[in-house]
Amino acid sequence: MNFGSKGKKRMVLPSRPDPPTVEQITEDVNRAYLNDPVFTVLHKSDEDLKSSSSNSEVEVRYLQSRRYIELHERLQEEHGHLARRRKELLAAGEALEHSVMEVKRSAL
Repeated sequence: MNFGSKGKKRMVLPSRPDPPTVEQITEDVNRAYLNDPVFTVLHKSDEDLKSSSSNSEVEVRYLQSRRYIELHERLQEEHGHLARRRKELLAAGEALEHSVMEVKRSAL
């Protein structure tokens, strides 16, 4: 029996799909349900912004834009965090595979 990783065939992952076009994104957003959690959260935040009588339309749009930018930055941070975790997990997997090979060698 061959228990080593060399006997296994590596699975080839499919390539990533092309990102959606602006038209596809717009269509997707327009098809979303009114109770979609993303839009209900944003809608509530927009209502809070508009409730203040001192806010002009420009001010509301500015604050909304700032909120989107902050969310984007948080997503970028999480992306970096996930990339680091992935590297750690890959290293742990390699170490585990090495340990398994050592155990198998010592058992022979």
